[in-house]
Amino acid sequence: EAQLAESGGGSVQAGGALTLSCTASGIKLDYEDMGWYRILPDSECEPVAIVSAAGTLYYTHGGNVKGRFTISRDNEKKMVTLQMKNLTPEDTAVYHCAVGNLYLRCDPDYEYWGQGTQVTVSA
Repeated sequence: EAQLAESGGGSVQAGGALTLSCTASGIKLDYEDMGWYRILPDSECEPVAIVSAAGTLYYTHGGNVKGRFTISRDNEKKMVTLQMKNLTPEDTAVYHCAVGNLYLRCDPDYEYWGQGTQVTVSA
């Protein structure tokens, strides 16, 4: 059964850091992108970052993500990681990992989508 399992969310104060991890099982990753998206408290979905099958990194232009967040993947461990630093309350969201042919936009047709992990940043 194909599955994505996220971990690493939690509550931090502004300026803090968290590392999110997502492990894939039952999915062949060789030609698949891996990425992170977030659902904000107002239910808006935002792309965060993607690492392509070839290892190219893409970051959303919004939310000052680039420079604060770092995405990486480990194909042997079937894992994608999102290191987040200098977190602000605006980063509060449920973070979902995704696998498939991904873009820097939210799309309900992405092939694999995790259940999400909550990140809460207090002022």
